Amino acid sequence: MTLTRRTFLSAVGGGAAACVAPFSIVRAATPVRMVLSWFAQAEVGGFYQAIARGFYAQHGLDVQVDMGGPQVNTMQLLAAGQATFFSGYDFQTLRGVQAGMPLVTVMASFQHDLQGLMTHDSITDLAALRGHPILISSPAHASYWGWLCRKFGYSPGQARPYTFNLQPFFLDPGMAVQAYASSEPYEAGQHGIATRFFPFKDIGYPPYGTPVLTTHATASRNEEMVQAFVLASLLGWRDYMADPEPGNALIRKANPRMTTGQIVFGHKAMVDARVVEGGEASEKGLGTMTEARWKDTFDFMVANDLLAPTVDWRSAFTNRFVEQAKVMPV
Repeated sequence: MTLTRRTFLSAVGGGAAACVAPFSIVRAATPVRMVLSWFAQAEVGGFYQAIARGFYAQHGLDVQVDMGGPQVNTMQLLAAGQATFFSGYDFQTLRGVQAGMPLVTVMASFQHDLQGLMTHDSITDLAALRGHPILISSPAHASYWGWLCRKFGYSPGQARPYTFNLQPFFLDPGMAVQAYASSEPYEAGQHGIATRFFPFKDIGYPPYGTPVLTTHATASRNEEMVQAFVLASLLGWRDYMADPEPGNALIRKANPRMTTGQIVFGHKAMVDARVVEGGEASEKGLGTMTEARWKDTFDFMVANDLLAPTVDWRSAFTNRFVEQAKVMPV
């Protein structure tokens, strides 16, 4: 896992000094680059916390965390060897496997996705949105939009493009918008808009949240490095949920547009939802995944015409690194 550099010491006259220290060994930390799926925010705070607390360094890693965003093709960076890990989405992973990419998920930061719909306070259930405009992004069409249409009787014409600008939602009391529990409700509150948030996980949405991926080749050839990264990351997440300020300081430095209020709100939303330590993680350890949940996600995608039924979904994840790390909630 570590790189070793030997420096041979010579002594004038040769003998004595050479007997004392023929060479010294300096162990350099293994460089690791992780690329996020989005910008630095509370939802990725565990990775920044692991840097701030020195967990990566303690396990022999020199980790660089780079922000993603709509213009960053994380899977392409991974395939080209320009990234060691990236945080993605289970749907994205399974579609990558279908396309022949050797992707494998090595841990799930969250036990469920924070995705949902945000409505004005007058809307009391999602079925009441039939006929109402709903702002969704392009990726939503390849994940949950078709499922919502079938589940609640929405029509395709209700969809409006969401460009991550909430002004149309603020102006139309009948409009809904895709949202994360830790994000859009905060902005609405800052504008004095009373809202309701409906998490998809409560109505059968199966994916994990903020999974960490690498390639099968990396997982097998650099097993010690992957194990160290998973362990340090999980320690970072456990620490972040209890005392987030060290990680938050690095988040603000990486993404100055992220306000302290937004970060604090996001962290509280994750605590309230128990996304890190809830579910199976409470008994099996942080980051854990189950075959049953991955099968549910596979079945969900196949049922909604998002994936071929022949895809080898079992190859998309491994629990061996999480099980060996065994980082239990506090």
